[in-house]
Amino acid sequence: MKLQKIALALLVFALTSCNGQTQKNSKLIDPVAFKKEIAATPNAQILDVRTPEEYASEHLQNAQNVNWLSPDFVANTSKYDKSKPVFVYCKSGRRSHLAAEKLAELGFTTIIEMEGGILKWTSEGLSKPDEKRIGITQKEYADLLNSDKKVLIDFYAEWCAPCKKMTPYLLKMQKELGDKMIIIRLDADQNKSLLSEMKISELPTLLLYENKQLKWQHSGYISETDLKKQF
Repeated sequence: MKLQKIALALLVFALTSCNGQTQKNSKLIDPVAFKKEIAATPNAQILDVRTPEEYASEHLQNAQNVNWLSPDFVANTSKYDKSKPVFVYCKSGRRSHLAAEKLAELGFTTIIEMEGGILKWTSEGLSKPDEKRIGITQKEYADLLNSDKKVLIDFYAEWCAPCKKMTPYLLKMQKELGDKMIIIRLDADQNKSLLSEMKISELPTLLLYENKQLKWQHSGYISETDLKKQF
């Protein structure tokens, strides 16, 4: 019995120590604080863990692309100094969180993860102004709402896992409910300017309008059953 108690105490101590180490090594902060910490860090190591295609379309200044989805992710991190802070971000936060956990396992001592990813960074107005508009204008968006039917706007992305789960039933609903409501799906990557202006920082985001007035809004996954309750 005494040996069992000692073993249990050692296990609790080990788990507590591991948890404490993880919390000490990694922290999650909002985009504004993320930007300030980068500015205060000489020669900051900034990792954009999205795909090369996403990185090419836009990325933070001085960030380097280390694709989390690549089988070479671990090997590609070997050139970075583990004793210095490393800043990590992705599109919306999921991949950067997984990457941060892996970096902690690899021995990086200070990992700073940006909450909400580049979507939230943009919605906070931190991106540099772009002379070229990407996607539809606010007026064109308003025109989409000109209907005597209810209008459901779905902001999604091809890379977004919850969006992929919702796509089949949304496409089915477009056909089944066509006489009662209009469902419009807008690709977030093709409408970056509009997302920034509307301060949409999470995907998917659904907005339900009636007579051009916003009646309901939801971000994140929602089942077909729960969505239909809003109609």
